Amino acid sequence: MRVARAITNLIESFERLPAIGPKTAARLTYYLLHVPQSELDKFGEAVLSLKRNTKECSICHNISEMDPCNICADVGRDKDAICVVEQPLDVLAIERGNGYKGVYHVLHGVIDPLHNIGPDEIKIAELLGRAGGAKEVILALNPNMEGEATCLYIKRQLKGVKVTRLAHGLPIGGDIEYADDRTLTHAMEGRREY
Repeated sequence: MRVARAITNLIESFERLPAIGPKTAARLTYYLLHVPQSELDKFGEAVLSLKRNTKECSICHNISEMDPCNICADVGRDKDAICVVEQPLDVLAIERGNGYKGVYHVLHGVIDPLHNIGPDEIKIAELLGRAGGAKEVILALNPNMEGEATCLYIKRQLKGVKVTRLAHGLPIGGDIEYADDRTLTHAMEGRREY
C-alpha cells in the first residue's frame, strides 16, 4: 500500500525535530489529519509566524517579540545581577519561580568540544562585554560536564565581578527546563560564590 505523499512529507518533517522518532512522527501526523481544518489552519499559522514574529534581544539574547525584550526593558528589574543561562527555555523556567528579579544573558549553548562548540560559537564575548557593570553574575547552567566546563571558563574570564552558581538542588545531569518551580526557587536562593 502506498502512503499519500503529503503524509510522508509531514512524517519526515516531524522526524527532523529533536526527540521525535518515526512512531511519534507518524502518530502526530495522523492526529493532525483528523483535526478540524480550522484548528489545522491555526496550527499552520502559528508555525509560519514563529520566525516572523520573534526577535533576538540585542542585550540578553533571549527570544521575544520586541528588542530589547520585556525583561531588559523593565526598569524594575535589578540590572546589577545577570543570570546566565544556556537557552531561552531556561529563562522561562526561572521566571516561573518568581524568585529572581534581575536580568538574564542567554548563551545559546555551552562549550562542548565533542561537537566542536567553543567559546566563540556561543554568546560568551557578549556576556563579558556587559558583565563589567554588574555586581553579580549568576551561572545558572545545567549541572552536567559541558555546563560545568562553561561555568569554569566564564569564571576565569570575569575579573572584579562576584560570580555565583545555583545551589545544587537541581539533579546532576538534569536540565533546568524540567525542574519544578519550588526546586528552582530554592536553587536560586541557595546559590553560592563560584
